[in-house]
Amino acid sequence: MRKAASILMFLIAIVSSTAIYGNSQSQSLKHIKSATAITEVFGDGQKVTAVAVEYDQDITNSKLSKSVFTIDGRTITNVYANTAASKAAQGVNGKYVIIELSPADNGAATFFQSGRTSARKEAKASVSQSGEIFTTNGEIYTSVPEAISTTKVVNMVVDDFKQFEYKDTKTRITLKYNLFIPKNYDKSKSYPMVLFIHDAGVCGKETDLTLIQGIGAVIWATPSEQAKHECFVLAPQYERAIVNDKSEITEEGDITVNLVNSITSQYNIDRNRLYTTGQSMGCMTSIALNIKYPDLFAASFLVAGQWDASVVAPLAKDQIWIIVAEGDTKAFPGMNDISAALENQGAKISRAKWNARAGEAEKAANVKKMIDEKANIKYVVFEKGTVFPEGKPSGMEHMATWKVAYNIEGVRDWLFMQKK
Repeated sequence: MRKAASILMFLIAIVSSTAIYGNSQSQSLKHIKSATAITEVFGDGQKVTAVAVEYDQDITNSKLSKSVFTIDGRTITNVYANTAASKAAQGVNGKYVIIELSPADNGAATFFQSGRTSARKEAKASVSQSGEIFTTNGEIYTSVPEAISTTKVVNMVVDDFKQFEYKDTKTRITLKYNLFIPKNYDKSKSYPMVLFIHDAGVCGKETDLTLIQGIGAVIWATPSEQAKHECFVLAPQYERAIVNDKSEITEEGDITVNLVNSITSQYNIDRNRLYTTGQSMGCMTSIALNIKYPDLFAASFLVAGQWDASVVAPLAKDQIWIIVAEGDTKAFPGMNDISAALENQGAKISRAKWNARAGEAEKAANVKKMIDEKANIKYVVFEKGTVFPEGKPSGMEHMATWKVAYNIEGVRDWLFMQKK
């Protein structure tokens, strides 16, 4: 009997301790309301760069550290509290804990591109609270070993664009597009507009592909850029390639111009400050549109493209900034031919070869030097191999060109200086 009673008491103790432990974990888990994945777009595409964990009370920012959390397959670079599910320069007490992650992690990317094919994956992460969290009212939330999966997504800058469809009455073709409208849009003010045209690698039916593949579209809509150059940004999404290597363009070219005219009629946009830019297919499309519609754009930023040099004469008086990579087997010789043809037509051309890995100060000095030369055509060639990180040559120089080009602040500033 004594032996049976001892066994019974032992079993009761185990059950009791399990209940207490389970209840403790359950209570800690109850304090977490949600987890949100935060993405940013870089030159090589969109990546998950943070997770926001929402608690039921304000968290003390000063008592947070990187060791409090773990996220599967990711490197945590910073942890701080905030009042919203968003990244910040400095933490403040709030219900959200922001866990910043390294964009260099193998698992960071949500967008992948190789040549003319691309793919995307869901933006998500799995986070565990492995240490104690302190609330502003003195409570301590113990560790929660159970992993919590993100159920929401915040896409920085990308979410600021609206998606629409333009139905062309003549061709009956529908063109999907993304439009960024300045946050403080005032109908009584006039705004410039940047048209960004993507490359053939992201042709498809998903309207936001052009926004997540790289920064060519979104860079103009970032808070820092809008603070300097408040503008509309128009980024069409094409379902098929609209140009080819024979310097031919499909009817989507005219439809794009019709779309531009439609947008400018809906909003107070300055038609003397319309700009076009694009990479590869987008660069070629911009050239074709400038030839056919010579009075439409005030300036063009052309990245990694080419066209039939025998037909580019209408561009001779245009304000154009060209960037190609020396190792680009098509765009480099193609733009050499175009610049020579334009020079023969009376264009003044400033030429330079830059190290694409140069620091911000050197790039700014390079930009200033080229602007000071007062040529209407500015032709920049990135030195061979420098479009790749040092010691990490990968892929084609063609695609690597726009990962660098759109990050050059001075070139973007130059674009907005131009008026018809």
